[in-house]
Amino acid sequence: MRERCRPRGRREAGGEAAAAAPLREQRGAPAGGGRRAMEEGAADLRQRRKQNCTESDKMAPEERNKENSKLGRSPKYLLIQRFAKLFFGCLAAVTSGMMYAVYLSTYHERKFWFSSRQELEREITFQGDSAIYYSFYKELLKAPSFERGVYELTHNNKTISLKTINAVQQMTLYPELIASVLYQASGSEEVIEPVYFYIGIVFGLQGIYVTALFVTSWVMSGTWLAGMLTVAWFIINRTDTTRIDYSIPSRENWALPYFACQVAALTGYLKKNLNCSAEKFCYLLVSASTYTFMMMWEYSHYLLFVQAVSLFLLDSFALAQTEKVHEVYKIYLFSLLLGYLLQFENSALLVSPLLSLVAALMLSKCLQMNMKKGTFLSRLLKIMYIYLVLTITLTLNFLLKMFVPHKENEHLLKFLEVKLGLNTTKMKYLWTPYVCMLAAFGVCSPELWMTLFKWLRLKAVHPILLALILSMAVPTIIGFSLWKEFFPRIMSELSEIQEFYDPDTVELMTWIKRQAPVAAVFAGSPQLMGVIKLCTGWMVSSLPIYNDDDLLKRNENIYQIYSKRSAEDIYKILTSYKANFLIIEDSICNEVGPVRGCRVKDLLDIANGHVVCEEGDSYAYSKYGRFCHEIKMNYSPYVNYFTRVYWNRSYFVYRINTVISFQS
Repeated sequence: MRERCRPRGRREAGGEAAAAAPLREQRGAPAGGGRRAMEEGAADLRQRRKQNCTESDKMAPEERNKENSKLGRSPKYLLIQRFAKLFFGCLAAVTSGMMYAVYLSTYHERKFWFSSRQELEREITFQGDSAIYYSFYKELLKAPSFERGVYELTHNNKTISLKTINAVQQMTLYPELIASVLYQASGSEEVIEPVYFYIGIVFGLQGIYVTALFVTSWVMSGTWLAGMLTVAWFIINRTDTTRIDYSIPSRENWALPYFACQVAALTGYLKKNLNCSAEKFCYLLVSASTYTFMMMWEYSHYLLFVQAVSLFLLDSFALAQTEKVHEVYKIYLFSLLLGYLLQFENSALLVSPLLSLVAALMLSKCLQMNMKKGTFLSRLLKIMYIYLVLTITLTLNFLLKMFVPHKENEHLLKFLEVKLGLNTTKMKYLWTPYVCMLAAFGVCSPELWMTLFKWLRLKAVHPILLALILSMAVPTIIGFSLWKEFFPRIMSELSEIQEFYDPDTVELMTWIKRQAPVAAVFAGSPQLMGVIKLCTGWMVSSLPIYNDDDLLKRNENIYQIYSKRSAEDIYKILTSYKANFLIIEDSICNEVGPVRGCRVKDLLDIANGHVVCEEGDSYAYSKYGRFCHEIKMNYSPYVNYFTRVYWNRSYFVYRINTVISFQS
């Protein structure tokens, strides 16, 4: 009887329960009729099983096929749906990047009329440090071989007077090395000019930058509508998201796209329930992009330090998987050590706070692994763990700075503060792209809408359905409003005909190439010296390089030509650097700034103690007039030290006399 009543499925179990009901009802019957009742119940059970089997056999074949087709089509339908979502999302991401790169190229052409300019006019569009980077790219292409070009850059004594520099290390010229190799190896010499190849790579990297932001927002929110919204906000806020408009070869324009790729890969790597293949791909992409980013920008390890602190906090509060976070720490460590070796034993990487933090986190890993979760002791240990990591980090950094020879880089931190916009309310191109991304994630993420509705205790409408509707409707409405308001502005930028016209600089460069001796050394503002180095190839006394104490001191000394110093003092400064020609820029000498005290000449006067400001009043204490003004008067003693040889509306060029003639 037990074998016969063993359950074989839901239908059989239900039948047995139904059959057992009369048996339970008849338990109260007399003993004589119990056996008869049990036999009748068993017969009834057998009859019901037979009827069920008969009904199942009589089921229409069409209905069975319909049910089976539904069950078989569901996984296939989901697979097609996922593939379509992935395909159209990737297509939108790649298209956004390509369109942005085309937009930058078109805008650059419209702004400078680049294709219709001569080579000299094209090159003067690179200003300041951008001119220096491109000048070394030109030198690499002119070298008889790549190896010879690299050697000349690492032992460079033809750029700055009285100084031999390793330009590859000092100016982080790895982008130029890569660009020159690609240009020569791809056989592009007969197809495209070097300048177009160079700026084309930079514009292409900006397209990758936008694509990476798109992917990051997509991965975080689960919908590629967030990626589209991120790209729209990025382009609209272009003045705060990038400096590509006026400083194409800058290091951050080469480096930040790799950082965006690293952030996208890291976001995917830290997600839970990630399949093995995707996890390996994200890990490899994080490794490659982290190292490349570190090689492209001298300030990259400071930015990675901020990222490492963020990961440390996520790990401490159990918001990320500990094993994955520590794998990222290993990537940091490997990138630092490999970068130290390939960057000519760059000591700045050894004394960087990133290395100290990663080492402290690795040493404290055992303590974190043994912590229990959910108890008061666990919380106390977390606080102790954070304190221990901070203590070890500071101690290691202090010891490394004691025993590793390095140059103090406080001025680098101040310069980085200015570049990142940490002390201003505007020129924040590092943070603004990710603000755009997080804003798009907040608008398009159903999970965040669900969290908001739970917090509001919304019960009138189903929260899940409302969250799905709003996560699609709100970004669509925002997107259409942005399209209506800003798309005409963007198109007007591309259709507006601009003209870059600087004949004075062109005339100056032409005069130098035709009239100045080949061995001449020019002195002037560092920004102008960079342009002279690029356009003429002549040696200069200073450059806009900010990671070398000697060059910073040179820049400060040569800027004295715009201060209230005597002719003799300026002459001694210039001859100490073996300068032969001095260039005075009228735009600096006669600068009229909106705020007094921020102009170059004001800063020089304050630094020299020639002006004292008290309660809004300024008092001058120098007995000499401003040098850049006095030298134009052509009277003694200025004419004894300097002889004017060329001038136009913007520049005055003076030869520094080797034989001083004291004439009244």
